[in-house]
Amino acid sequence: MSDDDWWAEAVDQFGLDTTVVDAPTEDAELDADATEPLERRRRRRRRRAGIDWLIIFAVAIGGALLLRLFVIQQFAVDGESMLGTLRSGDRVIVNKLSYVAHDPRHGDIVVLEDIKASVEVRDLIKRVIGLPGETIEYRNCHLLINGTVVVEPYLDPQLVSAGHCGDSQRPVLVEPGHVFVMGDNRASSLDSRAPVIGQIPFGNLIGRAFVVVWPTSHWRWL
Repeated sequence: MSDDDWWAEAVDQFGLDTTVVDAPTEDAELDADATEPLERRRRRRRRRAGIDWLIIFAVAIGGALLLRLFVIQQFAVDGESMLGTLRSGDRVIVNKLSYVAHDPRHGDIVVLEDIKASVEVRDLIKRVIGLPGETIEYRNCHLLINGTVVVEPYLDPQLVSAGHCGDSQRPVLVEPGHVFVMGDNRASSLDSRAPVIGQIPFGNLIGRAFVVVWPTSHWRWL
C-alpha cells in the first residue's frame, strides 16, 4: 500500500480533519507587533507625561505656598515712616526665618504685626532700636541706649534735624522678649514711642526685610 493510499484510508477510518490552516506569515507577525503594542505604548507614555506634568505643577504650587508661608514674603511699604530708607510703594522681601536662627539685632528693619490694632494697616515696617534689658531714651534727635548716645548713619539729616525730631522718649527699659522699634522718619512715625504701639513681642515680628526689589531703580540690600 502506498503512502497516499494509507493516508486516505486513515482519514476515512478515523475522521481526520485534513483542512490546512495557513501559518501566520512573518510579515503579519511583524505588523501585529509594530502597530497594536506601539499604540498602547504611546498612550501609556502620554498618560505618564500628563501625570508627570501634574505632579510638577502641584509641587511647584505647593512649594511656592510653603515658601511664602514659612520662608519669605513680599511686603509693600505704605506711608512715610521709613522715609530716608524706604519710600511708600517700595516692595521689600522679608525673611521669615531670620528670628528662628537668631534674636533681633540693632538696626534690623522688621515687618511686624500691630498687636494693638492701632492703625488700619495691620502690618508695619520699622527699625529695631532697643533690645531686651536695654534702657532706651530719645530726645533732641538723639538716641541713647543705656545712657550712651548712639550714632544712626541710616537717618537722613534733612528729615531728622532740629525741629523735626518727632516725639521724645523718656528712659524706658525694654522688657524681656520684646524690642523697641522706631521709624527712620522720626517726625512722621507711629512707633514704640506711642502707647498705642509700645514695645513689640518677638512673636509679633513677621520677619526681617533684607532687600528692596521694586521699583527696580530702588533695588538694594537693606
